[in-house]
Amino acid sequence: MREIDGFASVQTFSIESAAMQPEKLLAESRAGSRDRQRILRLAGSFTMATLSVFQDALNAGDAPSLIIEMSEVSRIDSAGVGALVQAYVSCRRAGGRLALVGVNTRVQDVLQTAGFDKLFATYAHLGEAEQALA
Repeated sequence: MREIDGFASVQTFSIESAAMQPEKLLAESRAGSRDRQRILRLAGSFTMATLSVFQDALNAGDAPSLIIEMSEVSRIDSAGVGALVQAYVSCRRAGGRLALVGVNTRVQDVLQTAGFDKLFATYAHLGEAEQALA
């Protein structure tokens, strides 16, 4: 406590923090409805901590075109963005394409801030992406 102009000044700080929950990412891969397409559905936190889950799912398939359904991705960091860019490059090298489906505002903002929002074809619905990549 210190005194300022005859008044006692007391500063108090209260810090409340939730217990750190381990980050989780669910990645489900399946064949697309069209030849040479694969659909990868992501749910959860797409970050450095969960990157191996994405990479394992990505490496499990061999279709040149990839549709990543992201409507349930709660957050993404620069490692997740980097993984998307790597997936894009891999698809292009294999003669395919990559599309993102259901990108929420939070993920879109991160992609835009990183300067990659124009790189990815994005669609609101899975059927639109499947048709566009056919």
